Amino acid sequence: MAEAAKMDAGCTMGLSVTVFVMALLLSGAASLRIQAYFNKTADLPCQFTNSQSRSLSELVVFWQDHERLVLYELFLGREKPDNVDPKYIGRTSFDQNSWNLQLHNVQIKDKGVYQCFVHHRGAKGLVPIYQMNSELSVLANFTQPEITLISNITRNSAINLTCSSVQGYPEPKKMFFVLKTENATTEYDGVMQKSQDNVTGLYSISISGSIAFSDDIRNATIYCVLQTESTETHSQHFTIVPADPMPVEKPRLWIAAVALTLIVVCAIVLFLTLWKRKKEQQPGVACECETIKMDKAENEPVEERVKIHEPEKFGKAAKCVHRLKTPSSDKSAAHF
Repeated sequence: MAEAAKMDAGCTMGLSVTVFVMALLLSGAASLRIQAYFNKTADLPCQFTNSQSRSLSELVVFWQDHERLVLYELFLGREKPDNVDPKYIGRTSFDQNSWNLQLHNVQIKDKGVYQCFVHHRGAKGLVPIYQMNSELSVLANFTQPEITLISNITRNSAINLTCSSVQGYPEPKKMFFVLKTENATTEYDGVMQKSQDNVTGLYSISISGSIAFSDDIRNATIYCVLQTESTETHSQHFTIVPADPMPVEKPRLWIAAVALTLIVVCAIVLFLTLWKRKKEQQPGVACECETIKMDKAENEPVEERVKIHEPEKFGKAAKCVHRLKTPSSDKSAAHF
């Protein structure tokens, strides 16, 4: 048992030396570029072709990162977690069919170069037979940019806008506003702010700006755009119709109608008043009254014998006419 333990220790030490030497020799080798999403699983390939159909019990397979920390080790067909760095324990799984090492729960700090090593245990010890480099880049999709209108829109005024997006990687390149009208499409830059989370390494970005609207713009569509190294994401589109200035209130029709009615009524009342006064002052009534007085003076004896009933309810005009007729009939009677 003691001899076996010494052999394993010796093999491990020899393996470390071999790995270091191979890393120096093969550091300039081209890397296969792979991508993985934040908090998802990355496949770190090995692409070893076992042309001689060697058994895993004859091989030593392991992966290490750019800091030479071991992610996983399969030593002569058995997993050896003792050599695995603590930050990778429980985060890896080896697929013997594809020879891929799956790295779970990928974080931003996991990006970098990974190396797969394959050694064969022969009569003379471990012999390196294969190595592959792969470069992992980590992506995180930004949230859809959210545009916000801070102020209302009126003619000959500007609208204030903000737009923001969070939880993305890599660092965004640019964010800007786009104004589309019937005749043109215009880009507007603004004050851009970027920040990176100290724990996750994810970025957040926001932009604020002001856009003016002139009288010739009847309607427009506005949105903001976020550009990264590989994608371009648009915010929700807003259709904007600038409001016209408040119109000067015109006099209401009912006011004019009431005024016209009052004028007509006043004119009618004035006309009736003048007409009544004129009728009361007609000269024909005065003449009749004078004639009655003259006939009364000449025929006073006759009138005295005739009793005339004069209703009080009639006016002065009625009395004058009645007296005028009575003497005439008396004169006719005396003549005959």
